[in-house]
Amino acid sequence: MTVQNPTATSSSADGAGLTPDDVEGTAAGLVDVLGAIDDDGWYSTIEVVRPWSAENPRLTGEFSRTDAIRRYMRRELAALLRAGARITVRPARPALPFDDPSFFAALDEDRVDVRSKKLFLFGPERMGLSVDRLGHYTGTAAEAFQRHVIFTNYAMHVEAFLERYPDAVVPSRPGAQMPAYHHLTDDGDGVSLVNIGVGPANAKTATDHVAVLRPDTMIMIGHCGGLRNHQQKGDFVLATGYQRFDHVLDEVLPLNVPVIPNHRLNTFLLEALEAAGAEYRIGTVHTTDNRNWELNQRTTLAAMQASRSVAVDMESATIAANGFRYRVPNATLLCVSDKPLHGSPKLSAGAQQFYEASKRQHLGIALSALDRVRREHPGGLPSQEIRSVDEPLFGGPSDT
Repeated sequence: MTVQNPTATSSSADGAGLTPDDVEGTAAGLVDVLGAIDDDGWYSTIEVVRPWSAENPRLTGEFSRTDAIRRYMRRELAALLRAGARITVRPARPALPFDDPSFFAALDEDRVDVRSKKLFLFGPERMGLSVDRLGHYTGTAAEAFQRHVIFTNYAMHVEAFLERYPDAVVPSRPGAQMPAYHHLTDDGDGVSLVNIGVGPANAKTATDHVAVLRPDTMIMIGHCGGLRNHQQKGDFVLATGYQRFDHVLDEVLPLNVPVIPNHRLNTFLLEALEAAGAEYRIGTVHTTDNRNWELNQRTTLAAMQASRSVAVDMESATIAANGFRYRVPNATLLCVSDKPLHGSPKLSAGAQQFYEASKRQHLGIALSALDRVRREHPGGLPSQEIRSVDEPLFGGPSDT
C-alpha cells in the first residue's frame, strides 16, 4: 500500500508568549491541526514541554480520531498553555487499517510501560477501535457523547431522559446493542445516557470504550436488591464501596485493590437525595455475575454478610473498577426493586408500577448532581485518588 505524505504540517505554540485572550483560540487551532492529520489518514503526535517539571519536562503521545474528543483536547491543551507549556503537534505515522495484524498487537494494554509518565492512557490504535465500536454498539457517533455519561439497564430511564430532553440525539438505527441518547450543549458538557443492558460483561464493554472519550463523570443508575430489613422498594442506595463478585476484571485489577466512588460526586448525589426528600441508605454494593445467585446461596450470602453489603446488583462494581483503571470519576445511585432476603422478590406483577413511580426521580437526582459538577467544576472533578503518579493525563504544574 502506498501512503501519501500528509498535507497537514506541524504546528507549535508557546504558552509563555500568549496573552490570556489568545489561549483558547490557540488551543482550538492545535486541535484543528490534529483533525486535519486524522483526515489525511495519519496518526498524530503531541509533544508537551513543561518548564515547571524538573523530572519530566517533556511528554509525548500519539493520537487518532481526535474529533471524538475535540472539546476535551481543547480544554486540556488550553490548561497547559496557561501554565506556560510549549506544545507541538505533527503527523506521526500512517494510520493502520483494522485488518492489519500489527493493529491487533498494538491494542494489548499489557505492553504499556506503567513505570514512565505519559501524556495519554491510550494509543492511537486503541482510540480508533473504541471510537468505531462506540458507533457500532450505541447506534450513535462517538462525537455525540457529552462530558457526563449515565449508564442504565432499563428502558424506563430512557423514557424519562427523552421526556426531559425531547431534542436529544437518538440511535440512527433500531436494534443497537447498547443504545445511547445525548443531550447536547454548545460546550459539550451535556449528558449522555447509555442503556448497557444487564450484566458485568456489558458494563465492561461499554466502559472500556467510553473511557477513551475521557468523560468528566460516569454514573450508574440502576436497580438493586435491598439486603437490609428496613429498606423498602423504591428506596435509594448510594454506594460508598463495592464487593467485586463480577469477575470480569479480576485479571487486570486484583481484588485487593480498593475501589471507591469519587468522593465529591458522591457528596453531590447525597445532597441531591436529601434535597429531594428521598429515602436512602449508603454502604457497600455487592456486584455479582450470577443473576440466579439465590439458587446457590452459601458463598454469596457469606460474602454479603462479611462486607455488610446493603444492596446487590450486576453492574456497579464493574463500572467503578473500570473507572478506577481508566481514571474517570464515577459513582453509583441505585433504587431498591426487590428484597430477596426478606420475602419480597422481583415479580412481574408489581414491577411496572414500581418502575413508573421511580424513574423520573431517579434520573432527576443524578442530573441534579451533574448540574453541580458542571457549575462548580467546569474543568472536571478532582481525581487525585484515581490518578497514578506515573501516569498523568495531560496535567498542569501540579503533575511534576
